[in-house]
Amino acid sequence: MKSGESAVDAGAGPKLFEPLSLRSVTLKNRIVVSPMSMYGAHDGAPDDLHLVHLGRFAMGGAGLALMEAAAVSRNGRITHGCLGIWLDAHVRPLRRVVDFLHRFGCAAGIQIGHSGPKGSAQRPWHGGAPLGPDDAAQRGEEGWPVVSASPVPFDDGWPIPLPLAETDMDALVLDYRNAARRAREAGFDTVEIHCAHGYLLHAFLSPLVNRRDDRYGGSLENRMRLPLRVAEVVRAEWPGSKPVLVRISAVDGVDVGWSIEDSIFFARELAERGIDAIDCSSGGMKLPRGKALPSRTPGFQVPFSARIRREAKIPTIAVGLIREPRQAEDVLQAGDADLIALGREVLVNPNWAAQAALSLRGGDGWREWPDMFRWWLERRDRQLASKVVS
Repeated sequence: MKSGESAVDAGAGPKLFEPLSLRSVTLKNRIVVSPMSMYGAHDGAPDDLHLVHLGRFAMGGAGLALMEAAAVSRNGRITHGCLGIWLDAHVRPLRRVVDFLHRFGCAAGIQIGHSGPKGSAQRPWHGGAPLGPDDAAQRGEEGWPVVSASPVPFDDGWPIPLPLAETDMDALVLDYRNAARRAREAGFDTVEIHCAHGYLLHAFLSPLVNRRDDRYGGSLENRMRLPLRVAEVVRAEWPGSKPVLVRISAVDGVDVGWSIEDSIFFARELAERGIDAIDCSSGGMKLPRGKALPSRTPGFQVPFSARIRREAKIPTIAVGLIREPRQAEDVLQAGDADLIALGREVLVNPNWAAQAALSLRGGDGWREWPDMFRWWLERRDRQLASKVVS
């Protein structure tokens, strides 16, 4: 079976609940839980918060749950609370989460990345600004030097990043390789490379930030060089039987910076290097006035997924204000994506996937519920129906 090919014939039921095979990993449905940072790790290590956070989505029927962005180095964190994968000691607690997801038939993935110019920041509920003296005094959270493609700060008032030298890049590539090894040892089914939202690899891709004049800047080919090196080493380290995903910002903004045409070219290059699917987000850079994306509407990023899927000939993941089961089903039926990713919607309703099965498949949808839930709830449903009839 080819990467991205459905494991059952179209028309057998809602496409949202058709299995999907990527290499030898078969997802039981097309519903993906997006990586969502909880900012609750301890020196990079997950704890019960992460087990319960991810575990409830597995019990709620998701086909794949992607663990939040894990920093490939200590200074690659966004905040002091960010998940990490820079130590071998992180493997064991990560495996605990993976094993629980597998218990409920949910594939386990982890996003790996580096914060770049957006690092050394406060947790969002502390303000989300750069760490300063008050953070050190009140919470013992001191800042650290940030790096990027060029000395361009993320925003006004943010620190000026140190531009990476080529020797720094060699060390970074090794960090990614070691992160992939640790993810493999933890038992993950897939790993996703974070190349979006203004973080380090996106900072190399975007001409809004990358102002280098060496072989890592200037032309599109040069700006892609470091992210492609990372993709190559992760693919080489990752088992050949398991897929590698890449999340991108498909555009920086409106007619500015990184474009959808750039994304299509980049996706083709990634596919040639064995990447199996593109997770299609957008934005993340500080933009000139009037260049921000239009106000978000349901499915506003789906057109990016559709173009990349059709023109780069690679499976895609659609994400962004996809809220209703029928909306998700329509995206798949139109051929605009192979998988549907949800974030805040599953935070509101961790049982979104299982409830979507009932919505789209009727009583047959109960098969998506774990036995310990289904036995009680299916019986409850019959009892409520009988009372309505009577």
